[in-house]
This record gives sequence, structure tokens and C-alpha cells, in this order.
Amino acid sequence: MGNVRTDLALEMHEICMEAAEELSGVTLSDRSEGEIGITQVLVESREAEEKIGKPAGNYVTVTLPDPRYMEKNLYETACKKIAEEIRQLLKTDDPKRPVLIIGLGNRSITSDSLGPAVIDRLMITRHLFPYAPSALPEQFGSVCAIAPGVLGVTGIETGEIISGVCEKVDPCAVICIDALAARNVDRVMRTIQICDTGIRPGAGVGNNRKEISKNTLGVPVIAIGVPTVVDAATITDDTLNLVVDHLLSQADDGSAFYQMLKKLNPQDRYSLIKESVSKEMPHFMTTPKEIDILIDKTAEVVANGINFALHEGITFEDIDVYVS
Repeated sequence: MGNVRTDLALEMHEICMEAAEELSGVTLSDRSEGEIGITQVLVESREAEEKIGKPAGNYVTVTLPDPRYMEKNLYETACKKIAEEIRQLLKTDDPKRPVLIIGLGNRSITSDSLGPAVIDRLMITRHLFPYAPSALPEQFGSVCAIAPGVLGVTGIETGEIISGVCEKVDPCAVICIDALAARNVDRVMRTIQICDTGIRPGAGVGNNRKEISKNTLGVPVIAIGVPTVVDAATITDDTLNLVVDHLLSQADDGSAFYQMLKKLNPQDRYSLIKESVSKEMPHFMTTPKEIDILIDKTAEVVANGINFALHEGITFEDIDVYVS
């Protein structure tokens, strides 16, 4: 895999829910809009940062139905909901400066190609402002994008490429799109995760690269990711969860066997599984067999969410005109 980090917002949400009574500096909110679920986690205190292991900031997860079977109305609603969440996190000081979109990942590996696939579906307009201003409605934003590839292909750190482009383009903000490694099988290709704390490419497979954040680029960085793979430990843990649930449903709730199963600590069990599996199958990842279709559908939803966020008043018909 090229650039895959760990499943972020939902995992954080679960940690926060478990520690909600004792953890200060964290605000949680959940809401559902039809078939779309939106989870928001705001991390504010140093204590919360240390407990969760993530920097202070906003973390949003949009949960969608299977993208292969979304009807037109639900698809359009999903795009606009993602746009709303991006707008709320995107803080810029100069609307005339462009927004730089980065499509992280390896285009040649399907499960890692989400970033480049999103780039292919964006309304790119920065070059039109000086060369064809009459072709752009006044409310359109200035947008430029690159898919920098991965270190193993280019020989250049992704962070170095982005830093160099930022120096020349001088964007007001950066949006990075990446594939994620899920902590739960149910999340694969079903959640779109957005945060304003940046991203560390490759973290999900133990392949950390240079951080891409406001600290390194000097401008706000929004990270958007979708879980596309799960590792062997996660699959094993999810399978054991199903087995334990089945055994609990069959066992007498007063028996010693039942009490033993109830006392199993999920986090301790996962840590043991991960330690054991990693020795035999290090960095073993798997993905759905329909991953090519899922990437295509999800990339379209993410791309149009960005399009609506950065270009005011556009319609799906406008997108069709500008995206060939």
C-alpha cells in the first residue's frame, strides 16, 4: 500500500464514548439525517489529546449506505452533507487565494487509489482565472490539484512535493484525500472521515511519512479519508466478536462459562490478537472484492462534496460541464 493511515474519527468516537464520564475537553455529538449518520468529536484539552492520542481539533465521520446502491436523491444529499462539513472546517483568510487539493495514494493499486480518483473528478479552476475569466461564474472558487504519487514510485517524499507546490501556488488551504486502514470491517467503504488536524501518510500500515498539517505547510489542512482495507488482526477480532456473541446467546447467564465470556476485555483481546497476528502476517491487508466499483462510486461522492464546498451556488449540471 502507498498511503494508508489508521481509521480515525469513529475509533476516536468509541474511545470518547467509553471515557465520556472521566474525560474532559471532549465534545461529542451524533445526528442522523435520513440514512446518513454524522458523528462529530471536538478535542480541546491537553488531557484529551494525551488520552486519545490525537491532536486537538475537529473530527467528523459521515456514515453512508452502501455506495453501490445509493439512489439519486440520497447520493445528491450525501454530496451536499459532505460539502457542509468541509465548509465548517475550512477556515481561510483570503478567498482569492486558491485551495490546493492533494490526492494521496498509489493510482496503480486499486484500494489505495481513492485520492487520485477524487482528483480526476474535481472542478479545477485556478488556471481559468488568468486565462479565461469569462468562462467562470463570479461565485466559483480558485481550485488546483495534484496527485503526487508515492515514495516508492517517485523517490520523493510526498510531504516534500506538497511543500514545494505550496511555495509556488501559495494556497489559502490544503485538502488531502487518502485511503484509510479500518479498525472495523463494517466501516470499509461506508464512512467518510474529515478532520482539520492534517494527516500522516502511511500511518495505517506502519509506514509513517512526513506530516502534512498546518505546522508543516503554514496553512490550514483538511484531511478526508475513507477506510478501504482492514488488517488481519481486525478481521480476526471481528470474527471472535461474532463467536463470543453467539456463545453468549447460547450459554446460561448464571454459568461460569457465561461469566468468563462477559469479562473478556475487547481492547485487551484486540491488543493480544494484533501482537500475535503481526508476527505471522505483518502488514497483511485485505479489501472487498468489488473494490474497483466501490472506489469509483465513493470517489464521486467525495469529489462532488469538495466541488460543492469550494464553488458556491453550483449544480450537478455545472459539475458535468466542467468535469469531462
